[in-house]
Amino acid sequence: MKVGVFDSGIGGLTVVKSLLKHELFEEIIYFGDTARVPYGIKDKSTIIRYAIEAVEFFKDFEIDLIIVACNSVSAHALDEMREHSSCPVIGVVEAGILATANALDDKNANILVLGTNATINSKAYEIGLTNKEFKNIESKATGLFVPLVEEEIYEGEVLDATLKHYFKNLKKPDAIILGCTHFPLISKAIKNYFDDDSILIHSGDAIVEYLEDKFEFSKKYKKTKVNFFSSENTDALKNIAKKWLNK
Repeated sequence: MKVGVFDSGIGGLTVVKSLLKHELFEEIIYFGDTARVPYGIKDKSTIIRYAIEAVEFFKDFEIDLIIVACNSVSAHALDEMREHSSCPVIGVVEAGILATANALDDKNANILVLGTNATINSKAYEIGLTNKEFKNIESKATGLFVPLVEEEIYEGEVLDATLKHYFKNLKKPDAIILGCTHFPLISKAIKNYFDDDSILIHSGDAIVEYLEDKFEFSKKYKKTKVNFFSSENTDALKNIAKKWLNK
């Protein structure tokens, strides 16, 4: 199978890392809209327009499936992408909701959703989790984490201060949804802040769980071919991929 992975920038590489680990696809076409990142501060209509353009980009590659690695797009534009796509389109939000439901038996568990402004304002996670009868959901927009990750600040004083800024008044969660594909790179720091007690829901792992639940995979691909594309400075994207994926 050949899959297209779409993200607003580089964060979706964490989803690619999970796909490679589980050897689900023969080929991955990654497209990051690096010229227009971040999506998390943009309005819904703009996000939808960019997402439809991404569908058009993938039409040149005869792919079998599109994975939307961007939470902001998954929250706002999945239906529109499906209308314009000739192949299935799945997003990290629906996968994250499923993974959370599978991980928690207690419907009264405290769930903390982290994400960009666009993702949190959409209430997509809250609605999905409420539909699964979870009762205690708190959402927090944590957009400053994105530039920190892109500056490769995964630990230290600056990150610690940012964690305290966002989390100082929050009760300890039973589960934390990392509702932005940048956040797994600082997951250790997030988990340590809450004394390592919280279950973390990682978009990449959630997508794999969702795929294996919804589709049949007849074989494993030991050597997945990955092609990287971006709307600006593809060489920079490839350099980051080398660091994060050893590709």
